[in-house]
Amino acid sequence: MTDVTSAKSARRPHHWRRDLVELAAMFTAVAVADAIANMVGHGPDGPFLLVASAVALVATAAFHTWWARRHSHAPPSRAAKPAGPASPVETTAAEGSHLEEPTTGTSLWRMRTTVRDAPGSLAALCTALARHRVDILTLQTHPLTEGTVDEFLLRAPASLPAQELSRAIADAGGSGTWIERADAHDLVDTPTRVLGLATRTALDAAELPLALRQLLGRCTIHSLPAVSLTGKPTGQTPPVEGVLEETTMRLRDPNGGAITIERPYLPFTPTEFARARALVELDARLGPRLPRSRDVLTLPEGNEITVRRADQRDVPAARAMHDRCSDRTLSLRYHGPVGDADRYLSHLLSPRFGRTLAVQTASGRLVALGHLLWDGDETEVALLVEDDWQRRGIGAELLARLVDLAVEAGCGSVYAVTQSSNTGMVAAMRGLGLPLDYQIEEGTLVVTARLDATPGRRPAPRYEQAER
Repeated sequence: MTDVTSAKSARRPHHWRRDLVELAAMFTAVAVADAIANMVGHGPDGPFLLVASAVALVATAAFHTWWARRHSHAPPSRAAKPAGPASPVETTAAEGSHLEEPTTGTSLWRMRTTVRDAPGSLAALCTALARHRVDILTLQTHPLTEGTVDEFLLRAPASLPAQELSRAIADAGGSGTWIERADAHDLVDTPTRVLGLATRTALDAAELPLALRQLLGRCTIHSLPAVSLTGKPTGQTPPVEGVLEETTMRLRDPNGGAITIERPYLPFTPTEFARARALVELDARLGPRLPRSRDVLTLPEGNEITVRRADQRDVPAARAMHDRCSDRTLSLRYHGPVGDADRYLSHLLSPRFGRTLAVQTASGRLVALGHLLWDGDETEVALLVEDDWQRRGIGAELLARLVDLAVEAGCGSVYAVTQSSNTGMVAAMRGLGLPLDYQIEEGTLVVTARLDATPGRRPAPRYEQAER
């Protein structure tokens, strides 16, 4: 009984009839006791019987008190608890109190393991995790022809190493166990995450490679065109339904060619293959698309330029800009024969290989291009500014915007490949205000900017800006 209940009982009023009954019972008991005492006391053994009755009454009261204390329904104290094996209920209570003890910290883990497709297999895994005070936050099952792949998001004590967790899963019947650290982004449930990736893909064709990477985790994605730069078929087009080969899946690219996804450390499941194929099919049905946002900037001399996204529909305008650029400008950008520059445009402007920003004048002429290119697990940035529009800060503005796109895409770093004599590109990279790494080999300079050091950082805009 709680203190609150006791207080309420103490304040409850007693009815007058109850008091009258208790008073009558007390007088009756006194009268009966007096009659019995007179009758016994006037007998030959009266005093002896009275003493014996008193002793028996005291003994009975003492025995009742001892019995009541031994078999009380109140929970025994820890000190009075007898030693020996506990009952199942007591064991569960003890384990529960142990699980609720505060810990010094927790860690999030993503774990995947394969179990037999039999009743009780999943229960054995859950029991093993509970024994190590591991909380299951989410659970997905991927049925296979033999067995089932269970994927968990776990919250475990920070003191629990991954090796011990993997050993416990193996003892519970799991095989092929894979464990890696997780973060707060993994707390989003799978249906919500897939819907978000589908929305991003629907709004921007360039999001498909990024959506596939976020859907499948750490993997390498290659977009292989159906036709090479020289115009010859590459023979890379897979069947319409795609191909799944354990750690590699190949899907038909809606733009032609193939999308190859590799994850050597963890085989793909049929469920993951079906999700990836659904995203690619969504991209194919929607066709070419780009965000419509445009930024109008005013240069120091008063000219207005527009910065917008570009795609393969801008190839003719880009070729016209090539014709106006000098050989030196083209060689600094493409690091090769100037005559081959036009061949790269269809590749560079394809949303499948990255994102491209274009700068055009008020008359609609294209004067600069900035590329953010997906290069496996790395990301490359490249700039081309027409000669007459150089040294006006356009390159620095494009580079800052490309870095913003890279941060938004979750890239850890970006790199630029140029010639060591290209001081303009080096100055633009230094203007980012990010940690830089330099590598020079045979006149080729590779400058890498690490984005994870100061995420989202960007130089202040140099121009007046208005969104349209």
